[in-house]
Amino acid sequence: MKFLRVGILASLLFPSLLFAEIAVVVHPSASFDSLSQDQIQRIFLGKTKKFPNGNQAVPLNQNTGTPIHDKFNEGVCNKSPGQYRAYWSQLIFTGKGAPPKDSGGDADIVKLVSTNPNLIGYIDSSAVDGSIKVVYKLP
Repeated sequence: MKFLRVGILASLLFPSLLFAEIAVVVHPSASFDSLSQDQIQRIFLGKTKKFPNGNQAVPLNQNTGTPIHDKFNEGVCNKSPGQYRAYWSQLIFTGKGAPPKDSGGDADIVKLVSTNPNLIGYIDSSAVDGSIKVVYKLP
């Protein structure tokens, strides 16, 4: 019982421990094998709409409020949940952009990305399979 309480407390204090690492994934036909954190950040913050090869890049978020969504935005976009919402609220208000669509969980992102070469998303690395290509890992 003591270990259960310690595990629950640890998951509440350190939600990032729930995920070994986050994998940023694209369609397997992508002509690039990796992206930098800066390139991914620019795509997910709406600063660019293209992959390095010039093809359209459409980012997909996991559902807002989930630990993986928050860890990705903090680790890659360098924004807390509140900063992320404020950032997109300002862009929406000024007509300069729309946030990435919330597209479900790991299985949903895998399914969508594996069928569309323009999509980029992120999943728990344990959900990676042969239908997608990992281009970045966030420990």
